[in-house]
Amino acid sequence: MMSSSGSSAVLYSKRGPVAWVTLNRPDQFNAYNMAMRDDLFQVLAAIHDDREVRAMVLRGAGPAFSTGGDLAEFGMAPSPIVARWARFRRDVWGMLRALPVPTIAAVHGFTVGGGLEMALLCDLAIAADDTRLCLPETGAGMIPGVAGTQTAARRLGLGRALDLCLTGRWIDAQNALFVGLVAEVVPVADLDRRALWLARAFGRVARERSAMLKLAVWGGLDLPLRQGLELERRLWKRLALIENNRGPAPVRGGKNANI
Repeated sequence: MMSSSGSSAVLYSKRGPVAWVTLNRPDQFNAYNMAMRDDLFQVLAAIHDDREVRAMVLRGAGPAFSTGGDLAEFGMAPSPIVARWARFRRDVWGMLRALPVPTIAAVHGFTVGGGLEMALLCDLAIAADDTRLCLPETGAGMIPGVAGTQTAARRLGLGRALDLCLTGRWIDAQNALFVGLVAEVVPVADLDRRALWLARAFGRVARERSAMLKLAVWGGLDLPLRQGLELERRLWKRLALIENNRGPAPVRGGKNANI
């Protein structure tokens, strides 16, 4: 597992029930390379398996959240490395999307290409007021490749997603809030504190409940309404069975706070 050593491409620590994950290539604006993908894969696997973790924050060290793939590595990669890149794209991004705990992207500075797509794979994004976002891939003869064509449409709707992907135009933090890319905007100095506060609030929910709620909401996006409602009903029954078998939950944190 990655630790707080400065040499790791991804830093990982726990703050109570919150997994604190930091992209750590600040001199490269947190452009992700193979080392970052390998480290992130290990970290996400650890979060998935750690029953004590109830929420996660993904953030970037230095002046940017992430500028996406490191073209110095990926743009000149021989075919074996390209194959490995595709494998890790499936594994890492699928694992981030499917984590059974709420995930928060705390973005700042340049949040570009795959960096923005990482944020869109999280359940919620909040932005510092210096954030600048774009999906520039079409201008480079490509299309977004870290699920951006799918997550953008689900977050923004068809028209705004196509505008973002086709034009590659820059969006500042306030415009990102207006179109729904981020849930709120805070001063740069407050970003980490706010992200941790939100993650701790989400972390008061039992892990099983968070996992099933995420499955209902994310899974329902791909289903007709009737099937989505049936999915919700099945998950509700499953959770009720788990809670009944466990017995009455202790009351903590005030009135009606059964967690």
